Amino acid sequence: MCMNGLDSTIVNPALLTIARDFGEPVSAANTVEVAFLVALAVALPVAGWLGDRFGTKKVFLGALAVFTAASAVCGLAQDLPTLVLARVVQGVAGGLLTPVGMTLLFRAFPPHERMKLSKVLIVPTALMPALGPPLGGFLTEHLSWHWLFFVNVPIGAAAVLLGLFGVREHVEGTEGPFDLTGFLLATPALGLLTYALGFGPAHGWTTPSVLVSGTLGLVLLASGCVHLLRARTPLLEVRLLADKVFASATVLALVTSAGLMGVLFAFPLLYQAALGASALDAGLSVFPEALGLMLASQITDRLLPRLGPRWLAVPALVLATAVFGALAVPGVAENAWAVRALMFCVGLVLGTAVLTVQIAGFADVPPPAMGQAMALFTIVRTLGGALGIAAVAAVISAWGGSGTHETDPAPYRAAIAVTAGLVALGTLGALRMPKEAPAPPPFDEEPEAAAAAA
Repeated sequence: MCMNGLDSTIVNPALLTIARDFGEPVSAANTVEVAFLVALAVALPVAGWLGDRFGTKKVFLGALAVFTAASAVCGLAQDLPTLVLARVVQGVAGGLLTPVGMTLLFRAFPPHERMKLSKVLIVPTALMPALGPPLGGFLTEHLSWHWLFFVNVPIGAAAVLLGLFGVREHVEGTEGPFDLTGFLLATPALGLLTYALGFGPAHGWTTPSVLVSGTLGLVLLASGCVHLLRARTPLLEVRLLADKVFASATVLALVTSAGLMGVLFAFPLLYQAALGASALDAGLSVFPEALGLMLASQITDRLLPRLGPRWLAVPALVLATAVFGALAVPGVAENAWAVRALMFCVGLVLGTAVLTVQIAGFADVPPPAMGQAMALFTIVRTLGGALGIAAVAAVISAWGGSGTHETDPAPYRAAIAVTAGLVALGTLGALRMPKEAPAPPPFDEEPEAAAAAA
């Protein structure tokens, strides 16, 4: 899961270098990142069903093995088509890793223990995407972009071997036949929408390929939601959104992911394009956010039982909005220590809100529905990240920023201001979170019985 989170952002600082090595335009090299995100989105709808049908251990380790092999092929690629194809395979496997891996963890711990689990969850879900840009810039400058993928191989191989002995199998089972209609509607819908969001800002929203894929994706998504609501055994159990807390957590995942991924995309561009920094400097500019995230996991563990989800998430999101807005203030980006302090605060306050929402949102989800709930939650969070990057790129383009040789910082500051607005929207959703934290089971229950009751 850490490798998967890292690979969602590690390639960004290296796109210019990859384009130069293969003699391709930057717009073509961007396909390397978009292909991964599209493939990841396509795999998400079937993650919950596959884990329930064949077992979470088999699906998780199988996806991890494929992800590791595809990483090796990416590192060995000698031309852009090979690299893009390998990224597609890597994305499909990555689309299974996070929801199935999170299902493994959430089934292993009852709700009252998940606050301690937050110290682990923060690493793959939030810390690794934040570490991607600085690590990508470092490897690209001091080794080569090939090592962005080679680093996965020994780690992935060791994790597969460890998982064979250290992970317990759980087969929830599925009722009825495979929902082929839901698969044919939901899978291409997510892929087409991710493609449109990835290429729309650079190529123009009215470009035929973008316009057709975006429109068709929305139509298929709407049709898919109608089908999934009516189907007896749907591919994705969207009826879980009838639960107010889970629905609020899912909406919050959308806007917070959009804001975080948007600012992680825009601020390094501000550093590189507007201030003349190197890829490594741009990546390091967001590194303190990772330190803030680590502290957030400690804070959430201690404060959530005392304050409850609502009164921990709401102030955190208000503070996050203020911090995001401060990053857009003229003169701030030119002060290195101000940037470091604000990025640390981004990780601290937004990380606290994200962890609080994630723990509270799944507190009332029954264990048999955990795989479906996690797949749905991950889909929304992934689309939120793609939407945030697309919104930021569209603002930069509309203001005249090229992202390569533009010296006016105004487009990038406007884009960061948009991410502040996205986080501010999350405050409204946080008001619907419960006031009380999940209660522990009676002291005389056995751990197994407590977990079953939860």
